[in-house]
Order: sequence, then structure tokens, then C-alpha cells
Amino acid sequence: MGLRDMFKGSGSGSNSEPAANPEMTEKGREYAIAKRHGDRKTANRIMREVAEAAPGDLTSFAAGRDSYNAIPPAYKKSRRSRRT
Repeated sequence: MGLRDMFKGSGSGSNSEPAANPEMTEKGREYAIAKRHGDRKTANRIMREVAEAAPGDLTSFAAGRDSYNAIPPAYKKSRRSRRT
């Protein structure tokens, strides 16, 4: 069972109750921020920490991740700046 399988089906609107573990919710937000900004080192570190968590904590993590992912990016990176 991979990490993607653990979070499958955890949509942002599927759970209306508050997260059980606020620390894991914050880790979910940090993970989403790292993924959005392309920070692989931080994203991998957080996923290693989360891999050892209890199933209830995984739902809190997914709730935090989904809450940040629901916010659209403020701006798009221009293609011109990526070219060298």
C-alpha cells in the first residue's frame, strides 16, 4: 500500500468535522506549500514523518493538505523566466 493509496478519496468537501490532530493538519498544509513551491526536500521529509502516523492522523493530514490546495495560486510562473 503506497502513500497515494492512503489518501485516495479524501476530497476537501467530504469531511465537515474539524480535524482530530491539529499538528498533523499543519503538516498537511506545510506539505502542500512545499509541493506548490517545488521544495522536494521538505515534501519528502514531511512524507517520511507522516508514513509512521496512525490512520486517524492521516485523515487530519489530508484535511490540512486539501484545505491549502483549495486555495488557487496567487500567480503563475511565466514561461519566459524558466527558459535560459
